[in-house]
Amino acid sequence: MHDYCEAAVGKDRKILIPYLVAGDPDLDTTLALMHSLVEQGADVIELGFPFSDPSSDGPVIQRGVERALKAGTRLTDVFNLVAQFRRDNDQIPVVLMGYLNPIEIMGYEHFAERARTAGIDGVLIVDLPPSESSDLHASLRNADIDTLYLVAPTTGPKRAADIIAHTSGYLYYVSLKGVTGAALIDQEAIAGKIAELRSMTTLPIVIGFGIKDADSAAAMARFADGVVIGSALVDRIADLSPGADADAVTATTALIGLARDALDTLK
Repeated sequence: MHDYCEAAVGKDRKILIPYLVAGDPDLDTTLALMHSLVEQGADVIELGFPFSDPSSDGPVIQRGVERALKAGTRLTDVFNLVAQFRRDNDQIPVVLMGYLNPIEIMGYEHFAERARTAGIDGVLIVDLPPSESSDLHASLRNADIDTLYLVAPTTGPKRAADIIAHTSGYLYYVSLKGVTGAALIDQEAIAGKIAELRSMTTLPIVIGFGIKDADSAAAMARFADGVVIGSALVDRIADLSPGADADAVTATTALIGLARDALDTLK
């Protein structure tokens, strides 16, 4: 539905997508971090909404979620946060990433309408397979919001085709078997899987999980249209205090600026 990633690829620019947890360490600091990430060269922001059982996430992001929950962050606060961000930036896409339970409690149509009103561009629900997502997918589509899914190293061609059929925006390839924050392994296997997926779709393909710095971002972006950096950023956010000043925020997001520079050397 949206062509934000295609625009970046069309400019021969690799897509850089940082991930952070909304409300970690507090909502005001998250807002400052989002604006700083844009200044550092982010093309899309993935914003995690906290949930008490983030089963696909490793310890770094789990601790970030715990900090956000301890600060009292709720899903409705995340909508308000994005709406605040949109007052100053209506260009950078924001993708919500999280788990199904809080959405089911809110109700699909209400969730989709709140997301649309806030200015959210896409939603990625980690624990919702395409085969069970028709109702939420329809609600999001009616709200002009992309539905994104993960493809894993163990995903076979038939299931990959089904995932692609339900996906808009970009396709998120999980680089390894495991949780967020693990180490990258077997780049040759990753390159082969990306080539297989390219034969099945024209969607931009981004790689996430295990990308920790500028070097690993550049290495993975050689195979794909872009990369997601999550745990490495959340690990740095752990050192921020609520209400952190501008210099501390900029120092925290500098990782993304270095990754942007590395990606811009690729052609």
